[in-house]
Amino acid sequence: MDKNDVIRQVQEENTDRLSWGNLSWLVGASQMPGAEQTFGIVTIHPGKRNPLHLHPNCEELLYVISGECEHKLGDEIFSLAPGSVIRIPRGIPHWARCTSTEPLVAVISFSSADRQAESLEGDEIA
Repeated sequence: MDKNDVIRQVQEENTDRLSWGNLSWLVGASQMPGAEQTFGIVTIHPGKRNPLHLHPNCEELLYVISGECEHKLGDEIFSLAPGSVIRIPRGIPHWARCTSTEPLVAVISFSSADRQAESLEGDEIA
């Protein structure tokens, strides 16, 4: 087994830089052929949010490492702080807005290696 098939580190070439923050992908079909999940780190800048979107083919888990956010899930808004995790069911519209003075940094995990995302606002979601 090749080391690159099982171990990854966050690197520039694996990071999508967006107007609202960054998405760093560590595991997924394109990073590790044969993977059955997608795993990454999201950073959202203070006062910014990602666009309203949904994932038609997978469930998402978001675990907050640092910073705080409001997380819209369907018609409800939840407050998340370090140590919080939220489960986002497949097909449910959602976004996260950083409410702290420091960036929100969270681990994101998806139940599919080919995570799909559909923007409901026409903005960049990567």
